[in-house]
Amino acid sequence: MGFKAVGVAATVVLVTNGMAASAAEPALHGDTIFLPNVDDDSRRCPVSPTDLDASGAEVDAKLVSCNDADDDKVNGRQDEADLARLTTGRVSGWSGRITVDSQARVFVRRGGVFDADTRLSEAELRQGVQLGVEGRDIIRDPAKWDGWVTVTFTVDSQVKGRHRMRVAPLVLQNDLQPVTKVFAAAPNLGHGLGGASAPLAAQFPSEWEKFSTPLAQEADTQFIQGTAKWWKDVWWQDLFEPATASMPTRHGIQTMRVAIRSANIWQVPDAQGNLVPTPRPSGRLLFRDLRGPDVGVVQQYTVEDRQFITDLRSATGNIESLPPYEGHPQGRMVYGTGQSMQPDATFITMLTAQGQQPPVVIDTSWLLVGHADETMHVIRANNSRGWTLMVADPRLAVGLLRDVPREARFFEKTSTQYKPSVGELVDDAAFLAGNEEAARHIDDQVKIMLAETGLRAEELIRVPVLFQKAPLFMAFTPGIPNGLSVTDRVFAAPDPHGPVVSGQDVFRQATERAVAVSGVRIRWVDNYLWAHIGGGEVHCATNAWRDTRTAQPWWTS
Repeated sequence: MGFKAVGVAATVVLVTNGMAASAAEPALHGDTIFLPNVDDDSRRCPVSPTDLDASGAEVDAKLVSCNDADDDKVNGRQDEADLARLTTGRVSGWSGRITVDSQARVFVRRGGVFDADTRLSEAELRQGVQLGVEGRDIIRDPAKWDGWVTVTFTVDSQVKGRHRMRVAPLVLQNDLQPVTKVFAAAPNLGHGLGGASAPLAAQFPSEWEKFSTPLAQEADTQFIQGTAKWWKDVWWQDLFEPATASMPTRHGIQTMRVAIRSANIWQVPDAQGNLVPTPRPSGRLLFRDLRGPDVGVVQQYTVEDRQFITDLRSATGNIESLPPYEGHPQGRMVYGTGQSMQPDATFITMLTAQGQQPPVVIDTSWLLVGHADETMHVIRANNSRGWTLMVADPRLAVGLLRDVPREARFFEKTSTQYKPSVGELVDDAAFLAGNEEAARHIDDQVKIMLAETGLRAEELIRVPVLFQKAPLFMAFTPGIPNGLSVTDRVFAAPDPHGPVVSGQDVFRQATERAVAVSGVRIRWVDNYLWAHIGGGEVHCATNAWRDTRTAQPWWTS
């Protein structure tokens, strides 16, 4: 965006009564960056059980509007830390006032607390006062607001000084950063919700344990209870995209985590049974279980009647990010689209409006779910940039089958009744043709990624995944790249349940060999019935906060 702040509190020399103010004591000076104050430091924003299941978008508008920026108070010491600081110079006059553009709010520090009354007395003018500035919102559309505001200091109705400030943009995490907290959905069984959900949950206790135990062993994991109505929406990757907003202060960097809610719109029946376009109800759990001190939630979507397959593109599993590389110090956003199946345009506008991570766009229209995480995943590498891409490779998968006994079967250790043999698949001309077609689509995605990142084809890590077409594509074997990076050296991957030869899963073996050169350890997670048969994998059914402290500050890049 062409903006750079020098140091932690850049000073601006301002015009005072037509003359430049003194550099030693300008009329108004201090921080040049402020936070969008969308968290809830005092936990004053309730979410009722009724809110979680309501049809229509009215509830969602109510939930998102409650945050630290929606009132004219500073909500405790933690909220004070989210204020950017300014100071007025000592001036003479009878009365003064501080004003700011509508996208921000300014407070005056009096008696040790911040006051929303910005009128200044004669005594305050003589002594100078400290101000606190908070943002009321994020940048959503640069054509409507570019993120800048002007704080104006008037004395006796004359402008004494002006100070330009910019709201901190949202910056997406990347998969090389270690997780600090993993999120996943949990069955409601035994947690008081009972009713119709209890028998449903009881169908999957062993599958839940297979999925959840490895995650809990590898990372601090929070298993979140959904409502009785929506608990089976386990796709936490699709509910939000994790981001941070940060600003430099005199005491270090102040960071707020922000969950960017997905732009999905579902058809939800109202009390009369009429279908009503409704923001994805499980996304409301973000307000109940994530929002709080230093954690905010934002949303941007168009409420409309959408075709279901198209709407899948508006889930945040379709929003990924690349780590920093030359020319892109904050990395880049990646998302999938297609000519007739595109994500919500207002959602993409909001993401790109942050101005830090220009997007790479790939074609996912050939996939049923259509998410960018289905075919590729960032993984560390011993190259100059420190990372590469793990890529699903149907040709590799088919090639491995040529050396496997025909009687060996897929999915042997799962409870599914469908366990095709290798012979069945390699004799199925349509199945093989479909996998070659999927490989060509992945080739097209890879070409874009190589051109945009400067990676070389030989640097890619290819792993075996078979696809099926009906008529769009889904992973036939659990999609290995569609996993969760716990750290840059631990990857929680969906167990492929490939054919076993001499006691070894050949798909697992090929993957472990491929990542060994990068020093990455695979932790296999059985998600076959918990996630895979529903069209997702480990990555789709999880989400995470990551440690962003070592990232290059956006204002220095």
